[in-house]
Amino acid sequence: MPLQEIEIMSPVGSYESLMAAIQGGAGSVYFGVGKLNMRARSSVNFTLEDLAKITRICRQFNVKSYLTMNTVIFDHEIEEVQLTIDAAKANGVTAIIASDLAVLEYAKEKGIEIHISTQCNITNISAVKFYSRYADVMVTARELTLEMVAAITRQIREQDIRGPKGELIKIEIFVHGALCMAVSGKCYLSLHNHNTSANRGACLQDCRRTYTVKDKESDMELEIDNEYIMSPKDLKTIQLLDNVLAAGVTVLKIEGRGRSPEYVKTVTRCYSEAVSAYFNGEFTTENIERWNTELATVYNRGFWEGYYMGDQLGEWSPVHGSQATQKKIYIGMVANYFAKSGIVHVRMDSHDIQNGDQIEIIGPTTGVYEAIVSGLVKNDQPCEIASKGEGPTFPVSRTVRRRDKVYKIVSNE
Repeated sequence: MPLQEIEIMSPVGSYESLMAAIQGGAGSVYFGVGKLNMRARSSVNFTLEDLAKITRICRQFNVKSYLTMNTVIFDHEIEEVQLTIDAAKANGVTAIIASDLAVLEYAKEKGIEIHISTQCNITNISAVKFYSRYADVMVTARELTLEMVAAITRQIREQDIRGPKGELIKIEIFVHGALCMAVSGKCYLSLHNHNTSANRGACLQDCRRTYTVKDKESDMELEIDNEYIMSPKDLKTIQLLDNVLAAGVTVLKIEGRGRSPEYVKTVTRCYSEAVSAYFNGEFTTENIERWNTELATVYNRGFWEGYYMGDQLGEWSPVHGSQATQKKIYIGMVANYFAKSGIVHVRMDSHDIQNGDQIEIIGPTTGVYEAIVSGLVKNDQPCEIASKGEGPTFPVSRTVRRRDKVYKIVSNE
């Protein structure tokens, strides 16, 4: 299995994240438009009008574009399904990620490539055979072990199971990001409590909260201490990526369409480097430790390996929210960028900045630019620090744009 066959699929919820994914080395990106996707509520979704721009950017950088349409579909939404698929085809979207038969049938009729969503819960070769009439790529259920995944990829080769394009079915797995307590995300807790369905992209994440247990007979209450018992730690497989690739997986999917651009860039870059290292004989303990350190700097609920290595029980998050070792603090906005000299002028809206600070400049075209500040100047004089209300300049190594946001990165410990 050569390096070029391995695809890093990155999550995109904004133009900033789209550019961040490309900068991180993504081979493909996946995104949603409107409400027919599983992150309809939680991320900044695109509209149908964005499809032309998104696909144009993807083609420019030779990145595949996948449109997620993986919610359950009701009768009154069939017309919207058809309009969305028509728009996807017209704008050259590479593939549709779907689970509902209404989407599968219409996408097949229109001749657009289909990928099977995790919502279909593929756990065996019979399911692969069934969906091969629709799809070229399938994600297996998150509850499978790598041994089970390897058995599926082996049978695909042995039985020569091919999709509509005439190519062997490709298997995709989630390699990093949030996990749900429910089987492959099929949860009804939010629907039960709030009438907003997770299977419709509207989960309110009751599972991420802390709870007490009450004895009705004695009124005694116990707080569930030290862990959030329905909130799994995030998945991280970079340390066992050699096992993932050995199992015949060719598409590595990163979760996080609601996460920040720096999360997308950092995670994509780490997994892209790890895949290259695997094929170059550099998949070493030292490099794994470095990637682990980098992955810990961005949003996470703690990490575990999921069920891939045969674990029987989940690992639960010990705290609410992120355990990232770093956080970003908004300090201002790019007021101007002088291309000839490579100098940026920043309008300081809060806090201060000094030489040696780690910063990120984030924007829809810029993506995520990471740098260490040096050569600060204010009022035409070199300085060591600039404060709120001031307008310092300093050199940057690549183009940034007016109105890009500027953040200082600090320790979260």
